[in-house]
Amino acid sequence: MPETLTTIYLTVDTELSSAHFRRHGGAGLQDNFESAILGRTSAGDFGILYQMDRLDAHGLKGVFFVDPLVALVAGSDMVRRIVHPILDAGHDVQLHAHTEWLGMAAHGPTDGRGGQNMADFSTADQVRILDYGMARLVEAGAPAPVAFRAGNYGANDDTLEALGRVGIRYDSSYSPDYEGSVCRISLDRDCALPVQRGRVVEVPVSAIAGPGGGHRHAQLTALSAREMIDALAHAALHRQPCFTIVSHSFELLCRQRRRPNRIVVRRFDRLCGIIAASPRLRAGTYAADPPEPVPQCAAQSAGTGQVGRLPHSLARSLLRVGEQAISNSLYGDQVGPLPAQAAAPAFAVRDRLIAPLQSLTPLQQIALDIMMAV
Repeated sequence: MPETLTTIYLTVDTELSSAHFRRHGGAGLQDNFESAILGRTSAGDFGILYQMDRLDAHGLKGVFFVDPLVALVAGSDMVRRIVHPILDAGHDVQLHAHTEWLGMAAHGPTDGRGGQNMADFSTADQVRILDYGMARLVEAGAPAPVAFRAGNYGANDDTLEALGRVGIRYDSSYSPDYEGSVCRISLDRDCALPVQRGRVVEVPVSAIAGPGGGHRHAQLTALSAREMIDALAHAALHRQPCFTIVSHSFELLCRQRRRPNRIVVRRFDRLCGIIAASPRLRAGTYAADPPEPVPQCAAQSAGTGQVGRLPHSLARSLLRVGEQAISNSLYGDQVGPLPAQAAAPAFAVRDRLIAPLQSLTPLQQIALDIMMAV
């Protein structure tokens, strides 16, 4: 019997910034493209070209959910500029949609009806939005998409119905673990594996267990490297069919998008290396390696049981909090690079508290969790 591999969907939501467009309009579109798509900084580019280069270096394929609704304000050529490099590098292009672009356009597929999220529209209007987005991707040279993710995860059950009508087989908008999630798809929040919903397979964004019964979604900037690696190991150990990771075209930049966040850059490269090196993991795409649905009861029990999401660990959480504190100190909202003198306390915390946690063995981690719990 062949060994079961866990397929890792490395998904990248690839989109221009609507907030940047509100501030700068059409005159700022080139800067918007360079920042949000190319990840351009004085230290080099850290957007989709860099990410694909690192994926290629490890022999991996990524899934790029491209938002073509920007064509409403920037024209179809902007979509081509995004799609062509992805196709040329042999990666997967699928459909993404941030509906806030409709409110900034003079004309659109919904005859002036706007909304922040897909769920704000009727089923008929969602079909129109999907048709428009699919047409722009195909016009840009991409194959007809087979998978979709709503901007802000803002889909509902009508979205699944609309996807079925336009022939899109897979949706990956379900992320109830995202803080402040506006996802309105009526699945049990413990649903952790692909499940059939009408004509569409819903592929939830993966997560790990948090304290008090909560969860943290598997986004590159939401989990530490240790949490992400342990979550992948857990999925492989329990022969889970797939694990979905979320990132963005601008994910490797600091919040001001002026510099690379070197901590996240290293995290991404380390993640790629782990997936490539593991005999139990493989990176997959929706075009070549589509997920198979499991019975809904199994998908829900996977989220609640030890076999599903990685159980909470206080040691891992402490490591993440420390790592995030350092990252925020070095790459937070400050306008320019943090002076070396100001950064010194963050590095002191890392050296004295965080580094020892990274070297804990699994038994030591368990011991720490027990000691902190009593």
